[in-house]
Amino acid sequence: MAEPERGPRDIDTGERVGALGSAVIDAARHMAAGEHETQHGTEQRVEPGQAEALIDGWPEAPSKIARQMLQQYGPPNEATPTKLFWYRSGPWKRIELTSDVVVHDFPARHSDCLTQYIDYRVPLGMFDAIAAFDGSCLPDRTAGEAGARCDLEAANFLTLNLMHDIVTGKTSVEDARRTYAEVLSAYTLGRSAPYAERLQFDVPRGGTEDPDKPNIAGALAHQAGEKVKDVLSG
Repeated sequence: MAEPERGPRDIDTGERVGALGSAVIDAARHMAAGEHETQHGTEQRVEPGQAEALIDGWPEAPSKIARQMLQQYGPPNEATPTKLFWYRSGPWKRIELTSDVVVHDFPARHSDCLTQYIDYRVPLGMFDAIAAFDGSCLPDRTAGEAGARCDLEAANFLTLNLMHDIVTGKTSVEDARRTYAEVLSAYTLGRSAPYAERLQFDVPRGGTEDPDKPNIAGALAHQAGEKVKDVLSG
């Protein structure tokens, strides 16, 4: 792999310290203000015609789901040539729709293009189980969210409902995978499938973040001492 022309090693020490300081100050401001990371995204909206023009050149599958999302949730809050974003629409914290699909073989081969997130704190001990259940179920410990990525909103409801059942001990990974195939088949054939139609549990709105614990102070002090030695030794 080719080396980038400029990378982390080319940034001088002053810039490095300044970047760390800015990040610390910004985190303190964010915490003091009690802001949610989607808050500012909801304050803007893309013109409907602009969104339609962007998806005209997309592949068939993401283009079709894009038109469904536009009809259901209105114009997106943000748009790029390959992505549309909605914030705090319906039950969702964030919706990301992309023309750059990911091929996924569970429960049958399809293209993942629609990712929908909720605020949700997944216990640390459950991350492996969720990954074993569905590789397109996407928990994020730091942000305190869980996402589901598929080609249908119904499948994302189903994924998150079964994830919650695994987390709460209501079902096993193996049973969840079997249930997924059964429920999605029922939904596709027009039969009753509540797990694919809406979230079956109460979803928090913020407060699920896990910022972890700082441990850098001692390391900075140690490295500062080593830096002095570097300077003295030339």
